[in-house]
Amino acid sequence: MKRSLSALSAVAGVALLTACGGATSVPEPTGEGPLAGVCPSTVVIQTDWYATPERAAAFQLVGPDGTVDVNKGSYAGPLGDTGINVEVRLGGPFLGGQPVPAQMYQDTSITLGFVPTDDAVRAQSEFPVTGVFASLDVNPQIVMWDPATYKVGSWKDVPGTGAPVVYSEGKIFMDYLVANGFVRPDQADASFDGTPSRFVAERGKVMQQGYVSNEPYRWAHDVEGWKKPTDYLLVHEAGYEIYPHAWSVRAGELESLRPCLTELVPRLQQAQVDYIENPELVNAALLRIAETIPDGPPMTAAGNSDSVKVQVAEKIVGNGPDSTLGDFDTARVDRVIDAVTPILRKRGDQIADGLTAAELVTNEFIDPAIGLPAAPKP
Repeated sequence: MKRSLSALSAVAGVALLTACGGATSVPEPTGEGPLAGVCPSTVVIQTDWYATPERAAAFQLVGPDGTVDVNKGSYAGPLGDTGINVEVRLGGPFLGGQPVPAQMYQDTSITLGFVPTDDAVRAQSEFPVTGVFASLDVNPQIVMWDPATYKVGSWKDVPGTGAPVVYSEGKIFMDYLVANGFVRPDQADASFDGTPSRFVAERGKVMQQGYVSNEPYRWAHDVEGWKKPTDYLLVHEAGYEIYPHAWSVRAGELESLRPCLTELVPRLQQAQVDYIENPELVNAALLRIAETIPDGPPMTAAGNSDSVKVQVAEKIVGNGPDSTLGDFDTARVDRVIDAVTPILRKRGDQIADGLTAAELVTNEFIDPAIGLPAAPKP
């Protein structure tokens, strides 16, 4: 079921990207097309952060010429010739400090939200969601360091460095690393402000969180006072195997959305494939969105191009253990549940006994024929 979103999205060029305070004019859904009357007239996708290459599949759905609403923090336009619109909402400060599942229950106009597996476990008792598509197969979260300062070959080497490991307060992955002996409790430093300032000021004597598809390139090419290579370990390699972007619906609406999801989810899969194969136009749109909506993370055209290459090389985007992009390995989800449940309960979260992957994710709507092509053998 291969539908090229690159071709579909070309139809969306009627909307213009704008830098003014509100949206200009998102065309009304035509009401004529294969998804009209099957899906909501506007499918609203709530992301977890700003518009970045790791989240580009959502923006690929709209294509390169969507309309930006600065106040709302959104990017919208027709989904090709399907008869419906897509509105992609930025996360971060636009979420008002609450997790995506809570936002989905507060604002029921949201159709799909980006929910990492650990947040889905935490939200299950109050804001249950069901993941229907995983745009990223591996979590891009890393801990990075200066290789001239620390010699680290694996996670077992990190405690011996004694280095502060700087991260954003509340991140569950750090509790996991500490609980499993990969970071000493006295190393965990929840003071990360999202900038390279401390890393540079201390001349690489701290380790810090980042995304493999973002910070290493920026540190090497763009960060004044540094501009040299860093090294890193993926948190995934420590056994923290969450799906970072599980596109999820409110669990109670799975049945009513079933006809829509049957048609829509394969298009989500194809959007990710199309972006990885031809990222240039959407990367340019991401850059224009970043230039339009203030206070987001720094972004460059070269950095966006590198991000796609790194996502492929590190298998951040990939087919997983099979030839299908976007499906869930339910045994892996069960391992995540087992790993994070004691951590979340220690934090005071209510996690039901016997929670399983079947309550958090489904592969019902995935088209197994859609995946990235196999890399040529050397």
